[in-house]
Order: sequence, then C-alpha cells, then structure tokens
Amino acid sequence: MKKPVTKLDGLLFDKDGTLFDFHATWSAWAKGLIVTLAEGRPGVAEALAAALEFDLEAERFRPGSPAIASPNREVAACVAGALGTADVDAVETVLDYHARHAPLSPAVPLAPLLEGLRAQGLILGVMTNDSESTAHAHLEAAGVAALFDFVAGYDSGYGAKPEPGPLLAFAQAHSLRPGRVAMVGDSTHDLLAGRAAGMQTLAVLTGAAGAGELAPFADHVLAHIGEIPAWLAA
Repeated sequence: MKKPVTKLDGLLFDKDGTLFDFHATWSAWAKGLIVTLAEGRPGVAEALAAALEFDLEAERFRPGSPAIASPNREVAACVAGALGTADVDAVETVLDYHARHAPLSPAVPLAPLLEGLRAQGLILGVMTNDSESTAHAHLEAAGVAALFDFVAGYDSGYGAKPEPGPLLAFAQAHSLRPGRVAMVGDSTHDLLAGRAAGMQTLAVLTGAAGAGELAPFADHVLAHIGEIPAWLAA
C-alpha cells in the first residue's frame, strides 16, 4: 500500500540515474574509459570491465556494478586493482576528469521541470556519490546549476549514501524538517539514506535497478522525475 504524501518543502535528487539517464550517460562513458585506459591491451580491457562489472558485448553495466551507487573513491580502487597500480589517488583524478566530460543524457527536459518545482516554493538539492566538483560541472553543462539550492558529493564533508549525513545536511542548511523532504533516487543507496534520515523516499526507474528491487525501500515508484509534479498534485 502506498504511503500518503506529506506536504513537501524540499526535494533532494540523486544525480546519475535520476537527473540523468544512467545507461544512456554512463554506459557510453564506461566504454570510452575502458578503451582509453586499456591502450589496446585486450587483457587489461577485460580486467577493467570485470572490475566495473561492465558487459563489453552488451555495452551496459550489470546491476551489481560499483559504478552505479558507490562513491568515486571505491570505483577508483576497483579500477586501480584492474590496472595493477596502488596509486588510487591518481586513478581517482583520471576518473574525475573523464566523468566531467561524460555524454550527459537528461532523464527528462530538466529546466522546465525544475523551474516548475521551484515555482511551487520547493527547495531543491542534489546529493551524489560522485564528487562535488563533477556534480557542479554536470549541472552547469545541463544549464540547471542555478536551479539548485544545495549540491553535495561524497567528498563534501557530510559522508556518502547510504549514510543519512549528507541528506540531513541539506535539511539543516535550509531549516527543513526531514519528514517534509523527499529523497529522489534510482538506487537502494538513495532510498536507504532517505529512510535513515527520516525523509520520504521516491524511486525512479531511469537507473540500473528495477521496480522490484526499489519498491521495498520506496514510498512511491515513478518511471522518471518528470512524473513528480503529477505525484505532488495527486
């Protein structure tokens, strides 16, 4: 049974798989990254694909991939292992550089949606397990950076999902009651963090996880963020 909607004062969005379609953006990115890092060495390409749980033939991430919801540092450690290097810092720098130039594919036209939500008086934020600098770069590239009141990454000092710290930081920064904020995301990390923070949880299906995986942790499941206005009005 769906939980009744409590009046909202804020919406906190995950970035990848939520604002941006996950596979359309990151599967294309991963293929290019693997080719670049492998430098023509088939064994290395296969090792990188295995570490990232990326299907080279289907050109798609598998559901359990660390790239889906883990902080960049953890993804960098996986890539470093595949490359046979202990310099995770250097690998993280390379990943961050390539991530900033990912071929972004918004889940829906973002500007009109976000402008409409702001017109309703909602405070909007982004919390991603990507880096904060990459999050800002992506929002700027999509032309929607000015529409968000809060942007945080795993490295912003609040922690990373599924911990509730960064979500509570958003609420505290704008004097919002957590129960009147909805965490919107495409992974169980997002939803578990939302529940731990005492927020409403809204799942979308533009990531790698299906409705069956997300529904146990979500108050509502939507196809994409474009359905939020109708959900709010229901």
